Amino acid sequence: MAAPRVRFRATPEKSRPSVFWALAAIVVPAIGILARIEIIGGEKLPREGAFVLAPNHHSEFDPLIVAAAVWRIGRAPRFMAKESLFRVPVLGGALRATGMVPVARTSSATAARQTLETSAELVEHGRGVIVYPEGSLTRDPDLWPMRGKTGAVRLALAGDIPVIPMAQWGAQEILPRYGKLRLWPLRKRMTVIIGDPVDLSAFRGAGTQPAVLTRATAVVMDRIADLLADLRGIPAPAERWNPSDHGQKETGRLDA
Repeated sequence: MAAPRVRFRATPEKSRPSVFWALAAIVVPAIGILARIEIIGGEKLPREGAFVLAPNHHSEFDPLIVAAAVWRIGRAPRFMAKESLFRVPVLGGALRATGMVPVARTSSATAARQTLETSAELVEHGRGVIVYPEGSLTRDPDLWPMRGKTGAVRLALAGDIPVIPMAQWGAQEILPRYGKLRLWPLRKRMTVIIGDPVDLSAFRGAGTQPAVLTRATAVVMDRIADLLADLRGIPAPAERWNPSDHGQKETGRLDA
């Protein structure tokens, strides 16, 4: 039996006209042809104010699923994007117009300063941002979340912003990791589940100590893995996949 369609009440952010309305009018129906998205726990995404949404990442297609789900819930789907993309003609303007958030890949001092500035801006404007804590498509051969990077918790702890874990499953049926697009059959089932905010209170006030940020990130990744286990109906691995232990790069394309 198909799950009932959930209707979310309008939020102030979605009620205000913006460039997202024009994009959604094109993108959401197009995604709807390929995917039938079921959202579980959508009420756990804050209706107002800043948040960091942390999803798993196992397909090049899943950002579209995440964006469509966040829009349906009532928030604007803003992602972290590489700073270099903001300098690309046309694309850079589109990223800025939609409020996407640049992430620095330069010195640690520059990245730390940008984290503080970005966090303050999110709080000031009451915006949310979607951050893939894995930083790339998972290297785990069974598509479980791998070891995370600290960017999401850095951003959250800098501004006392809640981290909301998300798991999604099914996008690999449309576009397998580094595979070819599968258009048929249409309307494949995609499921998105959103969890309660991760309790990071034990890590607040510890500054930017790498060991603390690593432990906080592990807590977030474990929560995402638990949500994904609920979707898949099987237990998640006790430990996250560590690419360096298997001679793999942590970014870029993973060659077979």
